[in-house]
Amino acid sequence: MPDTVIKVENISKQYRLGMVGATSIADDLKRNWARVRGKEDPTLKIGQSNTLTTGSKIQTTNNKPASPTGRQQTSDYVWALKDINFEVKQGEVLGIIGKNGAGKSTLLKILSKVTSPTKGDVKIKGRIASLLEVGTGFHSELSGRENIFLNGAILGMTKAEIKSKFDEIVDFSGIERYIDTPVKRYSSGMYVRLAFAVAAHLDPDILILDEVLAVGDAEFQKKCLGKMGEVAKGGRTILFVSHNLASVRSLCKKSMLLNEGEITGIGDTANIISQYLLSNKSEKNAIVTLIPDSNANVSFTKIWITDSQGNLNTDVDVLNPFMIGLEFKVLHNTTNTEISIGLTNSNDVKVLFSSLSDGNDKGFVELKPGIHKASIWLQEKFLVPDTYTVRISAHYPGKLNIDTRENVFRFAIIETGSTMFYNGAVSWCCVLGGAKWSLK
Repeated sequence: MPDTVIKVENISKQYRLGMVGATSIADDLKRNWARVRGKEDPTLKIGQSNTLTTGSKIQTTNNKPASPTGRQQTSDYVWALKDINFEVKQGEVLGIIGKNGAGKSTLLKILSKVTSPTKGDVKIKGRIASLLEVGTGFHSELSGRENIFLNGAILGMTKAEIKSKFDEIVDFSGIERYIDTPVKRYSSGMYVRLAFAVAAHLDPDILILDEVLAVGDAEFQKKCLGKMGEVAKGGRTILFVSHNLASVRSLCKKSMLLNEGEITGIGDTANIISQYLLSNKSEKNAIVTLIPDSNANVSFTKIWITDSQGNLNTDVDVLNPFMIGLEFKVLHNTTNTEISIGLTNSNDVKVLFSSLSDGNDKGFVELKPGIHKASIWLQEKFLVPDTYTVRISAHYPGKLNIDTRENVFRFAIIETGSTMFYNGAVSWCCVLGGAKWSLK
């Protein structure tokens, strides 16, 4: 059974908002004395206030540090992480996902020993290489060559070890021509290429990466994913933070979801991504109530969208089927009414038209008075990841529309699968599925 190389126990991290220090020791003493007496800070400028009301769950009263479980109070303190517990085994590739501000980068900084936790304990077995942001550990005045040796030394490598890997690092980074140029003249893309190449090739036991693929181009992203796969197969451990769910899905079998500084899920990556998308759902926007036309025989009253599990959600995983539902009101019997739906992409290209009578030899449907519901299911990998607007219409075949609603609804297809395939497809097509192939 693989050894545990990272063990995190009850980690919490607190920060203080606003200005911590004053302009002088005298001002610091005045501020502290006023705080002891419960008085207002005498160093505040006119118009400033001691009170911070953000509505956050992680605040306090009376300027005392909050506990990680504090609720709906006010303070100058914020808990970026609250009681984090998890373990990582040797050779595991753990994806860490969550919204901006969820605490992902703070967690990686604690694991990399860039900052210390307010409370809790971290036990790490092995040598760590961290790439937390572009150019981490680089000296701007030194050349790329010099920074490779500097970075390697920081990671604990000997000069001989760095030399043995030097040619591989330069070849992987693709910036051989500029290797003797000061890195302050590098673009952000060149920075991240060299920084990733150093971190990945110097044989760390644990590799910690925070959004390192956000700067690189598509070709370099693919190259990095391949290298990280090789590193993982070599028995080394990777912690990978990214908003690119496709990269997380392709690289990590196990993932962790952070929300407001707490772990809300850890397990199979596909399940964690589904949980993340569901946590981002907007039920308010995923169902729209429409005002019916009192003079129309058929008039729409509602439209909504759900995922394959029946959850209201305007962000749809490209790898899952989804349903668009319609509710409409019928005043009188009708034997020749058509209900249709159309989709338009972000480039204002009409990509889909479908009607309730599709497959009906009569070409129309019979409707009785009352409230009716209709739905259309679209299969997984049918639409290219993009934002789509919906047009709905009730009409008599060959005649004027009874009730038509333009741009009545909007939803997004989210990329979580093969990022290279879909990113390429977006540029030259609108629909992915629907065709049947055969091979003899």
